[in-house]
Amino acid sequence: MTAAFNLKLLARLNREAAANFDLAEFRHEARWNAADARIEMHLVSQPDQDVAIAGGTFRFRAGESLHTENNHKFTREGLMALMRATGWMAEEYWTDPADHFAVLLLRPC
Repeated sequence: MTAAFNLKLLARLNREAAANFDLAEFRHEARWNAADARIEMHLVSQPDQDVAIAGGTFRFRAGESLHTENNHKFTREGLMALMRATGWMAEEYWTDPADHFAVLLLRPC
């Protein structure tokens, strides 16, 4: 599902920016960036190719990627510190049994 969503970015550029991306020539790739605690979404060009966008031409080499999205991951402690620093607090905190995912109800401090 994420791959299809990511490729829709190229379809939208084709439609709205007079681009000519061939969606079949790009593949979706998710990369874990441990240093920044995030998952990065990329669209990777399979062959060398030239793409026209809004009157310009951009060259993509095989294996070159477009970095399209970041999904940041937080520890509970890191998230609480970020909230405190920006004037928020968790009124409620719900999580899965393994504490991998959470939903929070926030309120201003």
